[in-house]
Amino acid sequence: MKSWEQNIRKVEPYVPGEQPQEQNIIKLNTNENPYPPSPGVYEVQKSIDVNRFALYPDPSAGKLVRKLEQYYGLEEGQVFVGVGSDDVLSMAFLTFFNSDKPILFPDITYSFYPVWADVYRIPYECPPLDENFHIRPEDYKRENGGVVIANPNAPTSIGMGLQEIEEIIKANQDVIVIVDEAYVDFGGETALPLLEKYENLLVIRTYSKSRSLAGMRIGFAMGNKRLIRAMMDVKESINSYTMTQESIEIGAASLEDEDYFQENLQKVIATRQRCKSELEKRGFFVLDSRTNFLFARHETVSGEILFEELRKKKIYVRHFGGERIKEYLRITIGTDEQMNQFLCAIDEIIESL
Repeated sequence: MKSWEQNIRKVEPYVPGEQPQEQNIIKLNTNENPYPPSPGVYEVQKSIDVNRFALYPDPSAGKLVRKLEQYYGLEEGQVFVGVGSDDVLSMAFLTFFNSDKPILFPDITYSFYPVWADVYRIPYECPPLDENFHIRPEDYKRENGGVVIANPNAPTSIGMGLQEIEEIIKANQDVIVIVDEAYVDFGGETALPLLEKYENLLVIRTYSKSRSLAGMRIGFAMGNKRLIRAMMDVKESINSYTMTQESIEIGAASLEDEDYFQENLQKVIATRQRCKSELEKRGFFVLDSRTNFLFARHETVSGEILFEELRKKKIYVRHFGGERIKEYLRITIGTDEQMNQFLCAIDEIIESL
């Protein structure tokens, strides 16, 4: 090894879902929304003055921040925005987890958490989910440097009730508790009502799932003004101009059409429930989802075989290799037509084995 190689920061990187470039596929592997953004987004996108791209955007993303504060009934200074919730979560890890005590997050959860912890040299421990893949609040009632809970959890799709979330927050008032609500709009129970009660709570969300804007990379955090100010201080010490002008305008516009937003959510939820029922008829065990995906295993066919056979049919789902979940597939909810094709492919695969 050369001397300069010894100073390279070495980490095991996060592996995102595959983004196939071929045509005529059914993409159910990255939990994107199958429906287009709201009509207002199209109108704003068409009216954007491209000449403004020659100028730096507003570093505070003020228009978007004010819209989010208004939409969620928050005070000025309670919202932080970033380039997708991954950027926001990364900034939160860097800002708040700086003690020598380990932060806590489940052994089965969003696989980016341990990556950020490794990159920022944050010690961590992972209390195991129970045999039904539920988070046990009692596992988080011990000394730690911070807590991160995805609710609903990924990839399991299971949601916690507000009482359980509060139990964890109440037991950890000396550290920051992050609740990652990337999927909460699909039937989860939000921790937002607890913001006024607990100054150490940070709730993080994304536009990538429920708002059909994964390609625009918009995420945000909501919390106590001191927490938001601390994140801003760290962000502005790294890169002041994180949000593009287009993202700011489109993100604000997306909040205007509530009827369209709710309609799309209900379509995804209805399709999810139908698909869960259909999979159960085909011999699958399916966890109770509060997300825009299902986590399911077949009673006789391995998850890896199903994953590979679906891929041959140009249907992409997600398969994880972890010991406890290797028999499961994570299946994004697409349109009814896409899910019908997926179910037909499942029938063909099972019949051929």
